[in-house]
Amino acid sequence: MNECKALHDLFQALDLDFVEQALERSYGRKRTGRHPRSLLGQFKTELLKRVARIENYDELHRLLQNEEDLRLLCDIKEGEKPYHPSILSRFRKRIGPEAFQQIMAHCVKQLDRIGVLDARTVALDATFIKAYSRRDPEDTRRGFSDVEARLRKQGRNVTLGYGVHLAVDVVRGLVIGFVVVPANRNEKRVLPHLLIRLVMTGFHIKTLIADTQYSSNLIRILCSLCKITAIIPYPKNQFKHVKGLLRVDRLFRAHGPKKQVKLYHKRSANERGNAWLKGFYGLEQLRTRGLENATIHVTLCVMASYIIAIAALKHKRPDLIRSPTLPHQIYTQKLKLQ
Repeated sequence: MNECKALHDLFQALDLDFVEQALERSYGRKRTGRHPRSLLGQFKTELLKRVARIENYDELHRLLQNEEDLRLLCDIKEGEKPYHPSILSRFRKRIGPEAFQQIMAHCVKQLDRIGVLDARTVALDATFIKAYSRRDPEDTRRGFSDVEARLRKQGRNVTLGYGVHLAVDVVRGLVIGFVVVPANRNEKRVLPHLLIRLVMTGFHIKTLIADTQYSSNLIRILCSLCKITAIIPYPKNQFKHVKGLLRVDRLFRAHGPKKQVKLYHKRSANERGNAWLKGFYGLEQLRTRGLENATIHVTLCVMASYIIAIAALKHKRPDLIRSPTLPHQIYTQKLKLQ
């Protein structure tokens, strides 16, 4: 693969020392007996799947068998077998979602120090990913092999899976936080948890933008206590005979105070963030079961977008901060310099 050197540069943009320490602490394995496989190499393999848009773990295993450059990239020594999907599954289970989210939080701090993130205005929205399971014949509201997946109806569409509630910086379009829940969980119950998580992380949010599904008195009170301006349209049953409130009609056109309408239009940054995670970082390619594994999958997809942003700034290409073709761009640029 011609772009392996560029992918190597991409991974070097991360603070790999911190990543390795976090993995070691979480794995908690005794250094006795047979020498273990590289934890950092398995972590790189998981990121490689997302960055290189590899659809499933079987294809990833095949590539690691045949591509020497990829083997070196993922710290597979000469004579060692590539990481089997079962090895990567045990790795994710042993590390757990908390350690992966610690690494993600470290990446966020790295981006914040560089001055990339501007979390003063944040857009919230939910996207849904299908579970790696079929419905349970005895209870069609849940999954058969994935018992934590739930059914959600949206108009004529029915989704068995998980809801991913994302908070996106509207200036850069980067995800700054998320919560993964079963698909049937109401948005109004999820937003307080996500908002508190963002505030505890240290983000100084001034404006919160969300759609009508998040409208509730509890959320507005919580935003007021945190000194956050809530730009959330009122549904029809909440603004009867009241003028001057932000609302959205059947054609999804916003009405109300001009300043609030203008801010509400920035909510599209979240929709673009959802589309990029699904289209370029494999968010929809959920091939594991259970809420914890779904959370890990989303975390790795978000981290893949972070390393693109960090590497773009490292190579002085801020215009490519959200470009999924960054490895190709780096490789092409190096060829021109030679």
